[in-house]
Amino acid sequence: MRSGFFLLNTLEMKKIEHLGIAVKDLKKSNEIFSKLLNTAPYKEEAVESEGVTTSFFQVGDSKIELLQATRSDSPIAKFIEKKGEGIHHVAFNVEDIEKEIERLQEEGFELIHKQAKPGADNMLIAFLHPKSTNGMLVEICQQIVD
Repeated sequence: MRSGFFLLNTLEMKKIEHLGIAVKDLKKSNEIFSKLLNTAPYKEEAVESEGVTTSFFQVGDSKIELLQATRSDSPIAKFIEKKGEGIHHVAFNVEDIEKEIERLQEEGFELIHKQAKPGADNMLIAFLHPKSTNGMLVEICQQIVD
């Protein structure tokens, strides 16, 4: 991996877009997080391709995404089976996801998705493998412009 820590680059991670939290029971977790954050989720949505139902809470400029598996073979079901409920991934907002995928590959990161695909909350998404990010699943996402 090139040492790009001090390099100036026009591509960048804009902000933490959301934290993804794997949960067993979305209804129960929505109640807990509604009390914790003193607000209701603004959206609940199924993402069939990932085998999950998601719920989103707005927290300042960032979001919390709760994810419940809808199939036993989904990544969330496997995560909960192995590690239990908890933080599943951190997602960063990017301006140009295709260019960011290219840059990350050039930097030596292993990508689970080498092309962006539709995700929840009107986003294009791609995940980096935890093997190349010190054990943390990282998602990059870009708002889909209609």
